[in-house]
Amino acid sequence: EMANTTSAKKATRKIARRTVVNKARRTKLRSAVRSVEEAIKSGDRAAAATAMKRAEPELMKAAQHNIIHRNNANRKVSRLTHQIAKLGK
Repeated sequence: EMANTTSAKKATRKIARRTVVNKARRTKLRSAVRSVEEAIKSGDRAAAATAMKRAEPELMKAAQHNIIHRNNANRKVSRLTHQIAKLGK
């Protein structure tokens, strides 16, 4: 059902704007993480490390903006870093 009050209408507009921004951020985040995962899969440690340099700030930024949970971001960074470290051995 449609919003009745002025404040509810404004809230709806704000949510719609926020959703667009959050979707863009989430897409950027997923792309960054995917590039790291692909580099790991190909076994290219240098490429993985470079991709990780780009992905880690994206993950942390997403956590700060509540797009993903802080622990989720930390867990992803930790796991990816561990996988990259394993490539060197």
